Amino acid sequence: MAATSPLYNQLKDAEPFFLLAGPNVIESEEHILRMAKHIKHIATKVGLPLVFKSSFDKANRTSSKSFRGPGMAEGLKILEKVKLAYDLPIVTDVHEAYQCEEVGKVADIIQIPAFLCRQTDLLVAAAQTGKIINIKKGQFCAPSVMENSAEKIRLAGNPNVMVCERGTMFGYNDLIVDPRNFEWMRDANCPVVADITHALQQPAGKKLEGGGVASGGLRELIPCIARTAVAVGVDGIFMEVHDDPLSAPVDGPTQWPLRHLEELLEELITIARVTKGKQRFQIDLTPYRD
Repeated sequence: MAATSPLYNQLKDAEPFFLLAGPNVIESEEHILRMAKHIKHIATKVGLPLVFKSSFDKANRTSSKSFRGPGMAEGLKILEKVKLAYDLPIVTDVHEAYQCEEVGKVADIIQIPAFLCRQTDLLVAAAQTGKIINIKKGQFCAPSVMENSAEKIRLAGNPNVMVCERGTMFGYNDLIVDPRNFEWMRDANCPVVADITHALQQPAGKKLEGGGVASGGLRELIPCIARTAVAVGVDGIFMEVHDDPLSAPVDGPTQWPLRHLEELLEELITIARVTKGKQRFQIDLTPYRD
């Protein structure tokens, strides 16, 4: 098996946590460059290692009429410009095995969407790029499934893997975050990331005028989930950030406003520095004696 990459080691050792952040999807080159500039400034100011995130294609949108992004070829060109202009590592997602090689030429972290977290061929193709692989736990999966998914990456010769909690289906149109998963997912023996924005989605929970549905969300509860995650002691925070969430073409209800990013991160850092969440509590069950 190959050695772990310098970026992987940096993120794994980050204190109090690392940050994967950016707008959900590439809307335009100008918008992405502007968002990268602002988010990097904030992350640097608060002292967090940043990997910039955006998607070139939202292949699993609720409706076929929904905005998907510029596509792989154009999207990767834009992400490469971000990487060069702001000296930032990049994380973006893939949906099919054939995409992995080209995406790996630009992205430092390849993200496996939650719906695809058990797809062996996709996991292996991503692993073979040698890049860091961030696997989102399926909304339908127990946390123990992530042990097997992470092992598929390692068996393909790549030790650079992390797993991400993004909520569990609770009925038809809601997700719930079980804080125990942050602890149990450590059994995958890799960094654990909390997706604090997608975890507040309400899948297909918003009816549209003229018919059809879209995903809604509970943006106001993002700080609640974020506080919980850092208190438990996750290694990384994933969050989607937008300068105008009400106009965002994808997942607007669960993108965090750029104007409040610094304020939220400062609070999370304060919580993370006082918690002992990364240390497993040693419970003594011997009889208590006076």
